Formats: sequence, structure tokens, C-alpha cells
Amino acid sequence: MAMAGKWMGYALAAAMTLAAGAQAAEPVKVGSKIDTEGSLLGNIILLVLESHGVKTVNKIQLGTTPVVRGAIAAGELDIYPEYTGNGAFFFKQEKSPVWKNAQQGYDKVKALDAQKNHLIWLTAAPANNTWTIAVRQDLAQKGGLATLADLSRYLKQGGQFRLAASAEFIERPDALPAFEKAYDFKLEQAQLLSLAGGDTAVTLRAAAQRTSGVNAAMAYGTDGPVAALGLVTLSDPKAVQPIYAPAPVVREAVLKAYPQIGDWLKPVFSALDEKTLQKLNASIAVDGLDARKVAGNWLKQKGLLQAGQ
Repeated sequence: MAMAGKWMGYALAAAMTLAAGAQAAEPVKVGSKIDTEGSLLGNIILLVLESHGVKTVNKIQLGTTPVVRGAIAAGELDIYPEYTGNGAFFFKQEKSPVWKNAQQGYDKVKALDAQKNHLIWLTAAPANNTWTIAVRQDLAQKGGLATLADLSRYLKQGGQFRLAASAEFIERPDALPAFEKAYDFKLEQAQLLSLAGGDTAVTLRAAAQRTSGVNAAMAYGTDGPVAALGLVTLSDPKAVQPIYAPAPVVREAVLKAYPQIGDWLKPVFSALDEKTLQKLNASIAVDGLDARKVAGNWLKQKGLLQAGQ
């Protein structure tokens, strides 16, 4: 009986080891938001994981922020790139000043997400992909527009203006409504063209091509196509927007199964400063290159993929 018991113990230990191995071998579901940078960062994460022999499921460009956030909360995604400033929105802390400070905002969202949602924030990029508004260069010159304060003056003078933006930008209290409140202006429904998804490549192109009378567009701080499309971004002197530093967010259980993910992605995101992101985003949105190829070429140039990949 003693030998039988010992054998059963060995068998149980072996079964547990096999189970752990099977868990570790589960493919990692990599997702992203629907916009250009989401596709870029999602592919970067996917390629780094694949270069380390991790099996993946591609769910890149899954949808808008609420869609992707809901998917990772439900376990339908395992890892995706998110922005620190969205912590203000996720945890209903829009009035807190921590989101205007890069390190404080990162520390805050990292702590809250780990505690409340078992989501782990990995190393953030030294970039700020904050929301802004871009206008056509001819409008900027004619209306004397350089800041959002200038835009407020221009609108009060009855200047012609139509903005292409996502529904999320138009409706979220920390996006357009925050600009309207801080700079004392209000866009009417006729001055807004709401476009599906959140891809600024679409909104910027609408402004560049004057689609449906559009002469301004929702934009991000790391958008590459702005200047190439003949647009200029309006500065935010009141610092209305939080700092939106991109970082990989991974489910705690997945990080336990693959504890090296954080180490693999740290040098990658550390290298993604604002100018690098603008250049890579432009390669996709302006030059029409495939996001996976752009991501792969950059990773190879930087020596950030495992040898042979």
C-alpha cells in the first residue's frame, strides 16, 4: 500500500506538471484598438511574443476602447496596448491631477487595474498620444489658429468649422466635451461628422480631402500623417488632456504562465518615443504599408526580435 501510495503521488505530480505545461502552451490572444497605432502596437506585441516561441491568436484592431477593454475583462483577450490617461475614464477619476503627470498616471492606473481587475501594466513608452484637434493649414493661416483658445475665438466670430471625429471623441467627457468646457465653445451637431471606429487616419484624410465640408479632425499626439496631409495640430495651453502613454496590459493569469513577457517587451516599448511612433504611424497611414511589416522591419532594425525571426 505504501508503494502504491508513493506511485500515486508520483502520478499526481506528473499529471500536475503536464497540466501546468498545457496551461503554459495556451495561445496568447493579442488584441488592439481599431486605429492605426493600435494596429502597429498590437503587431509589435504579437511579433515579439512569436519570436520567443509563444503561440498567439491575432485579434488586432478588434474595436474601440470600450470593446477592447470589455474583451480583456471577459478573458477574450490576453494582452493589448492601452494608454495611461484612460485610467481617468476607466476609474471615473477625470478630475484627479495625477493623469497630467506621466509617472503618477502610470503608477495610479497600474495599481488600480491590478487590484480591481487583475490586469497588469507593463513598461510604458516615453510618448504621449493625447487627443487633440488638427485643422487644415489654409484654415489655420486664414483664422490665425495655433491653439484651442484661438479656435474658441474663431468659432465665436462665426468662423466656418466642421470636425471629423469618432463617436468616442465626441461623447467621452474627457475628450471633446473637456475641450469645449475649458475653452468655452460648443460645437453644434451640424459642425460634427461622426465616423465609425476611432482611426485618425480616416478623420485626418476627411479633413485633407474636405469630405462633406470637413476642415478639421480629431487627431492624436503621435499621428504621423498630420503634416503630410497638410494639417496642423492645435496646442492645448490649459493642459486639458491627460498624458496618454502607451503600454502593454496583460491578464495576471497569462503573465504567470509567461512570466518573461514583461522582460521581452520592456526594451521594445522603451524605444517607442513620440517621433518614432509618428514615423511608424505615417508609414502605415500615409504610405499605405502593412502594419505587420512596418512593425517587423522596425523590430529587426532595432535588434528586438529573437535571432532567426
